[in-house]
Amino acid sequence: MGIHSLHITPPTQANSLNRQMNAFEHWRLDLASAIASCQQWLNSHGWGSPEIELRLHEMQERLRSDKFTIAFVAEFSRGKTELINAIFFADYQRRLLPSDVGRTTMCPTEILYDNVTNESYIRLLPIETRLADRTIREFKDDPDQWTTVELDTDSPDKMAETFREVIKTKQVTREIAEQLGLLGEHDNCVTDTDEPDSGTVTIPMWRHALISFPHPLLKQGLVVLDTPGLNALGTEPELTFTMLPSAQAVMFILAADTGVTSSDMNMWRTYIARSCSGTSSNLIAALNKIDTLWDDMKSPQEIEHSINEQCRKTARQLGLDVSRVFPVSAQKGLVAQIRGDRRLLTASRLDSLQSFLANEVLPAKQRLIWENVVTEVSALLDDTGRLIATRLAKLHKNHSDISGLCERNTELANNMIATIRKKQEDYYQNVAYFETCRRKLAQNSKMILGTLNVDAIDRMAQETRDTMVDSWTTSGLKKCMADFFDGVRDTMKVAETQCQQAEDTVKKIYQRLQEEHSLVQMNLRPFDIGKFRREVDDLHSRAKDFRDSRTTTMTEQTAVIKKFFISLVSHVRQVYAMAHREAKIWFEELTAPLVRQVEDNRELLEKHMESLLRVNESRNELAEMIQDIERRISVYDDHLVQLLDLLQSVQRTEPDHR
Repeated sequence: MGIHSLHITPPTQANSLNRQMNAFEHWRLDLASAIASCQQWLNSHGWGSPEIELRLHEMQERLRSDKFTIAFVAEFSRGKTELINAIFFADYQRRLLPSDVGRTTMCPTEILYDNVTNESYIRLLPIETRLADRTIREFKDDPDQWTTVELDTDSPDKMAETFREVIKTKQVTREIAEQLGLLGEHDNCVTDTDEPDSGTVTIPMWRHALISFPHPLLKQGLVVLDTPGLNALGTEPELTFTMLPSAQAVMFILAADTGVTSSDMNMWRTYIARSCSGTSSNLIAALNKIDTLWDDMKSPQEIEHSINEQCRKTARQLGLDVSRVFPVSAQKGLVAQIRGDRRLLTASRLDSLQSFLANEVLPAKQRLIWENVVTEVSALLDDTGRLIATRLAKLHKNHSDISGLCERNTELANNMIATIRKKQEDYYQNVAYFETCRRKLAQNSKMILGTLNVDAIDRMAQETRDTMVDSWTTSGLKKCMADFFDGVRDTMKVAETQCQQAEDTVKKIYQRLQEEHSLVQMNLRPFDIGKFRREVDDLHSRAKDFRDSRTTTMTEQTAVIKKFFISLVSHVRQVYAMAHREAKIWFEELTAPLVRQVEDNRELLEKHMESLLRVNESRNELAEMIQDIERRISVYDDHLVQLLDLLQSVQRTEPDHR
């Protein structure tokens, strides 16, 4: 029974992922253009501010630099790299990435397009950098530490040959391998040589690889993360702590003929399911090599039943919905695309997987981007609209006051002036109150930024390291780890309380000035410090697992300390650095709308007083002043209409994936 007689679902249209990525790129440009129009209008009509300018600029930068990351994870010999070739790079009419029997991916590899340098290259981080107490992220900011190889993108054959650099290995002594942290509970990424008594082992030459070339999908923001297996997940904690959780899709590749092996399940439970617990909807399982189930001795219905049963069993074991388990033959799918064989492509079921990425995963990311952007832009435009509406209401009141002067006697006019002067005096008292509160908030800001200061974490980490080095026992090491994370978690809780107090203070200021001077209630952008506290809590839990693991107990003390600081402490530092940055921006924005309203209200009161005094002295100026107020009212009415048009232009970019 050949593949052409299998009972299969009709294929979706080819290259659905390519089309959707192209549409996504155009959509992103349209959204960025709508934001730029908002920014230009606000600035040109006098409603902008440095804080608004910064927020809109950051939104546009996020849109331009945002990436769509798909991570591929599997034990060796599951056909992971072949699947990457089939899904993304079949248009090169050959295997672009090295894929063969046995283990080919030797180090974590990010495939992307560097739209900053617009260069094609392979950058390789030597495996010896594992001896340094620095993360891959830190090394990315130090290009001198990488070996760079140029790519000839005009020749797919030369590109494929250059890519083989990524899979290079070398021989070292077991002592060196142990120093590098490549011998341990999961040492299947390090293999003995043919001479068992030589005392040497084979290890990857590179720790991490970055591949940049101008493939259309990569230029549109796609990033493919290719991971080498269980050992890399265990020895490169950034993969499980940062890279996998931040991916829009994590694809776990299994073999259809074996299903979920114990090694697969170990990888899934220990690293994938837990690392992506907050984004489990992005987890996908690919049951590869279904061509091994194509049996000429079975009917198409029997083959279909076998494949479906294996999918159901896999879904049960992994705790996934069966709709997220995709049977596929990467090898047949790649061959089919190179040969233009639609029947073989349909039989490989590659289209179904590509369609899911294009029509489910990518739209989910697009929707999230749009909702975040529209929420921010709407809040900014809404605040501006409220400010304009407040100014309009006061202008209408001024118009009524000045128009009424022509029908009133001088005594009434003087009474009106006295009333406005009293309002000014009260207002200036509240301004003094506001300035006092601003100074208090500045102190709060200094306190919170001090609590979130990375230097303080570094000092705490150094003290912990010194104590760990001086410790003689495993239990002593574990206590140092526990004390460090208890301190980190307590510090973040203090910062969370401080931020809540600062937000409450600003709300009280708004409430008082709103009640006494009709200042409009603005949209206070909340600072979600809770997300950083949750990250620290998760790291606290991971640190406990690290302390209690058998590997930690059995590993040499220096190696334990190094791994603890690279895997956990460095991540704590990143969390605090990001929290500090966001808190600083938040404080800069927190009182800006209020300062703007206070200044605006002062200007309106002074202008109104000036108008009343002038009219009282010379009624001849009355008509001219009324005309001036009416002109300003007309301008602000137009501004409100234009503001609504801007908001609608942003909302019209809403993705439609129904």
